[in-house]
Amino acid sequence: MHEGKGLKKTGAEILFESLKLEGVDTIFGFPGGAVLSIYDTLLKYSEEIRHILVRHEQGAVHAADGYARSSGKVGVCLVTSGPGATNTVTGIATAYMDSVPLVVFTGQVPTMLIGNDAFQEADIVGITRPCTKHNYLVKDVKDLAAIIKQAFHLARTGRPGPILVDLPKDVMANSTEFSYPAKAMMRSYNPTYQGHPGQIRRAVKLVAQAQKPLIYAGGGVILSNASKELTALAQKFSIPVTTTLMGLGSFPGTSPLFLGMLGMHGTFQANMAITHCDVLIAVGARFDDRVTGKVETFAPRSQKIHIDIDPTSISKNVLVDIPIVGDVKNVLKAMLKFFEEEPPQDWPQARADWLKQIGEWMKTSPLTYRSGPCIKPQFVVKKINEITREITGGNFIITTEVGQNQMWTAQYFTFTQPRTLITSGGLGTMGYGFPAAIGAQVAFPDKTIIDIAGDGSFQMNIQELATAVQYKLPVKVAVLNNHCLGMVRQWQQLFCAQRYSQTLFEVAPDFVKLAEAYGAVGLRATKPEEVEPVIREALAIRQPVVMDFVVDRDECVYPMVPAGAALTEMLLV
Repeated sequence: MHEGKGLKKTGAEILFESLKLEGVDTIFGFPGGAVLSIYDTLLKYSEEIRHILVRHEQGAVHAADGYARSSGKVGVCLVTSGPGATNTVTGIATAYMDSVPLVVFTGQVPTMLIGNDAFQEADIVGITRPCTKHNYLVKDVKDLAAIIKQAFHLARTGRPGPILVDLPKDVMANSTEFSYPAKAMMRSYNPTYQGHPGQIRRAVKLVAQAQKPLIYAGGGVILSNASKELTALAQKFSIPVTTTLMGLGSFPGTSPLFLGMLGMHGTFQANMAITHCDVLIAVGARFDDRVTGKVETFAPRSQKIHIDIDPTSISKNVLVDIPIVGDVKNVLKAMLKFFEEEPPQDWPQARADWLKQIGEWMKTSPLTYRSGPCIKPQFVVKKINEITREITGGNFIITTEVGQNQMWTAQYFTFTQPRTLITSGGLGTMGYGFPAAIGAQVAFPDKTIIDIAGDGSFQMNIQELATAVQYKLPVKVAVLNNHCLGMVRQWQQLFCAQRYSQTLFEVAPDFVKLAEAYGAVGLRATKPEEVEPVIREALAIRQPVVMDFVVDRDECVYPMVPAGAALTEMLLV
């Protein structure tokens, strides 16, 4: 069955009719010459599809990304050709690394000019081929509807990811009969959603016999909406859980079984548990270098189970013993069913000893920092955690920029629900958090959205303050302002004998005045006792607010595993 069959429409009209049928209600974008007809046509659809005008195309992709991560829907953005298209590349690569479902529409010069170095021409299909799940150049208006159907299907299924659709100007102006396919016909694309029963049974038996099991959960748990199943498995069989940065929120951070984040800036107990476990259950994670440290020493005593929908991620970085290709939610459901059918008869006493050992590690080296006369950034994060929960009752989303602010948030903020932390993991994109917060606020107007930022990252897309003000989006930004590129400076302190090359900001903006210049509210704290009043005042204001917390420049993120070292070689202070 084809919807809308028999109606002749322009390419621009087909674009919006297709978006409506895909359930799209919001587009983030920035106009230009190559998409002039599309933006003109948008006026006819403005009551059905909301357009958010950003101030930079990178902001459009990050906002669409934040919208997608927070809502679980496909994020959509629209930009013009040439520099408009190339400005999206960082955002597309960010989404690709973190498996975020996006469809990015780029304008293109007319088909007869492609390859002629026309004004504002760029081969965006070629440029983005390495960082998209798939991309398209639409050469005929008759193909447009089917391509859009495929794009959304690819973006949201299997391992999600960004899709780029390049739209030449003449294709958008041409007309054809509109017919939207009911299904995306793609014979070569068939993701595996059900795990192999034999492999699942092997995994269940191995877990049942384990004396020191550990669950290592990644962002795939959240993408699969499998937090309920993961929590049930861990709690039913008293299996401790550690997560990646992207997996935070997939398991309740308040549970006694939760060990915190593992890896380079992970907790002592998580890294020790990884090192000493005998069965490691990796769920929706990809064993990236920030997690494993020195690969040869990663979980050396364990047999490894790896559950992932992407077969190329399994045994790519770390060899595993029991690979299970399938949707995380489906595989965990099957594991729980097997456990119900064949419950372990004699749960090993060693399991109790294992939990006791983990408890001792927690006491040995808990997350801590030294208080002083200056504001400590960890203190700010803990206060935001405490006050936000008190005021909102848990109705909030936290985004972060990248660097020390991101790691302190991961360490000191307690996430109990999925999709409440939105951050750039794989690519580590500075400037991501604020536009992503805007996207999350558009998706959830009634939630409190806070971007925990560094002064360096925040300045990379600070122009989006105008977007937040224009659309009355009450996003809050908490700037941990140390007047430097904190994480790079930390590495220079530790590994370059304190030779601080190009990491100190000799000129920095007054964030309070800057916020006010954009029409937002600016607040500042320079002493520890001013932190709480500033946070409470910000949360009470239904406007965009920038909180400038002037923090200790010398504060570093600990624990820390130096690059290439084993997880047991943590710097604790």
